[in-house]
This record gives sequence, C-alpha cells and structure tokens, in this order.
Amino acid sequence: MKTLNPYLNFNGNCEEAFDFYKSVFGGEFSYKSRFGEIPGAENVPESAKNLIMHVSLPISAETILMGSDTSEEYGGVTSFGNNISLSIGSDSLEEVKTIFEKLSEGGTITMPLEKTFWSPLFGMLRDKFGINWMVMVEEEMA
Repeated sequence: MKTLNPYLNFNGNCEEAFDFYKSVFGGEFSYKSRFGEIPGAENVPESAKNLIMHVSLPISAETILMGSDTSEEYGGVTSFGNNISLSIGSDSLEEVKTIFEKLSEGGTITMPLEKTFWSPLFGMLRDKFGINWMVMVEEEMA
C-alpha cells in the first residue's frame, strides 16, 4: 500500500505553523517530537533542541500533514520554494527501493536510502523536475 502526504519545512516556526493548521483543520497531532528528544540528542546543538524534529497532523482519513524545522546544522536553511516535499510511503522494502530508484533517475539524491530510527528504510531526493521527495518504509511511530 502506498500513501502520499505533503511534508512542510520551517525555519524554527514549525510548532507555531502546526498549531495554526490544527486550529484550521481540527484534530490532534498523531506524533510530535523535538530534536532534543531523539536518539543522539546529546549531540544536538542547544539552539536546536527545542525545534520540531517531526510533527504529524491527520487532516482526513487519507491525508496527514507533516512537518519539521530545519537549520544549518541539519542540511541548510529552508526558503520559500524548497520547503515542500512529497512524502511517499509503503510497507514494502522492495517497492520503496524501486520508487526511490525511478524517482532519482536524472535527479539528485539528497539522502541515500538508509535505516533510521523511525523507518527501516528512508531516503530523500529532488527529481529531474525539481520536486523534493521523501521515500520510506512506513512503520507505526511510537
């Protein structure tokens, strides 16, 4: 099964933005964590510990609005135009590998597929048309 959800990046105001989106769409956050709460948090710069590492807000049965803060410590500063990605997930490792390989043809891999603490396989890329993608094996976040 594949899912496709918008993923928004912010420069330190992700929590404010998602509180606003929650007031617009209703519901509750299904997941919310800060950089200071993740494995390896002892290596996170003090200035980034309270920033949002990941937040999920279900806005319908089919769609989850997701987001995070970015910073220079984590790959650069977000600017309007590059702050939206499409997050595609599957419960199949092989399907994720195939999708990632095909989307990256002629594009730029910004994070190769690898195991993370939230997914057995996760990667990011910009396709040949300039669209940012996050591709992952979906597992329930605790």
